[in-house]
Amino acid sequence: MDTTALRSAYSKFFEEAEEPGLGEAADGGWNADQVLAHVLSVDAATAAVALGVVSGARPVFDNRICLDSWNLDRIIAEHDGRSRLIARVRGQAALLCDIADQLTEEAAAVVVPAFLMSGDELLLDQPVSLAGLVNGLAGNHVPVHTRQLACLR
Repeated sequence: MDTTALRSAYSKFFEEAEEPGLGEAADGGWNADQVLAHVLSVDAATAAVALGVVSGARPVFDNRICLDSWNLDRIIAEHDGRSRLIARVRGQAALLCDIADQLTEEAAAVVVPAFLMSGDELLLDQPVSLAGLVNGLAGNHVPVHTRQLACLR
C-alpha cells in the first residue's frame, strides 16, 4: 500500500498536537489528551487488524473500545504528560504506516467486518477492505481529529 497520504495526514495532526495553548472543548467534547489517546487506540486496532489479515486470521475492526472513556483515561494515565503521549501516538502511527507499507495488494484487498461509531452515531456496519480501512484514516479520521485539535485553541 502507498501510505503517502496517511503519513501526510499524520504530519499535519502532529503539528497541531504540538502547538501550545490547547484547552478544553467549548462543546464539552474531548480535550487534546483524549483526542490523542483515541487516535493511539484506533491506530493500534487498525495495525492489529492488518497483522491479523497477514497472519491468515479474519479479524474484525470495531472502534467502540477506542471511544470508551475508561480506555482513553487508561492510555492518558500511562504517559507522563502530553509530550510523552504525543511521542507514543507518533510511534504508533509510524508503526501502522510501516505495516501498511508492507501489505501486498492481496492483503490490502481482504474484506474485514467493520463497525464504526462516532459518539452515539453509527457510521459504518459493513465489511470494508483493509485498504479502505487504512485509507479512511488518511481521508477522514486523522483530518477530523486534526481539526478537532485546532478548535481547542
